[in-house]
Amino acid sequence: MTQAYYSPKNFGHFGLALQNYAHFTSPIRRYSDLIVHRGLIKAHGWGDDGLSEHEIETLETTAQHISDTERRSMMAERDTNDRYLAAFLSDRIGAEFGGRISGIAKFGIFVKLDETGADGLVPMRNIGNEYFHFDREAGTLMGADTGTIITLGQRVRVKLVEAAPVTGGIALDLLELEDAEMPQGRGSGRPGRGRARGPGGRGRPSGPPRRKEAKAKRKDSKVKRKVTRRRNTKS
Repeated sequence: MTQAYYSPKNFGHFGLALQNYAHFTSPIRRYSDLIVHRGLIKAHGWGDDGLSEHEIETLETTAQHISDTERRSMMAERDTNDRYLAAFLSDRIGAEFGGRISGIAKFGIFVKLDETGADGLVPMRNIGNEYFHFDREAGTLMGADTGTIITLGQRVRVKLVEAAPVTGGIALDLLELEDAEMPQGRGSGRPGRGRARGPGGRGRPSGPPRRKEAKAKRKDSKVKRKVTRRRNTKS
């Protein structure tokens, strides 16, 4: 959904099902509120504090400026919160947390922790021990071997592996997905355990990827051929 922005044009309000809508609060907290107040004063002739003709002509530029500054303010607030949360969690490396998937990308999944509201990243290398296909349109990840589906809103259990107060970055390791223990990724340093299951609870026992199995079989066959040739040579 597109983020809201200010405009001198009346687009109404979709969520409230209103054909006429203006951003208005009292007491005045934002510059956009002040413009609405001054516009009413001008329209009704209530005094000399209304908008000037020049201000009315440049409302489009003013609205764009307000939208831009609001976005910068939101980004600054988010970055500040991320840094404080990372600093708070920096002495809890190795702790486990419950959370919910809040974002999915081709490089990993974002998880919002229940306890603190902090957002952390589970890198792709820490999601099971198989390759996951990223579906941009569906916003999901699918395991190439087990068919495990990872989607927005799923409950997870994660382990904190890194917290950087300077950048606000938080790295996590995925332990459980929807009450099903996940095979550990390459970055966890531990072998996989349990079964990896999708939202419906179905799945196959986790294990080495098929490519690795095929490679191991070819290697075993090659060794057997070498042994056979050596025996024939001796005989």
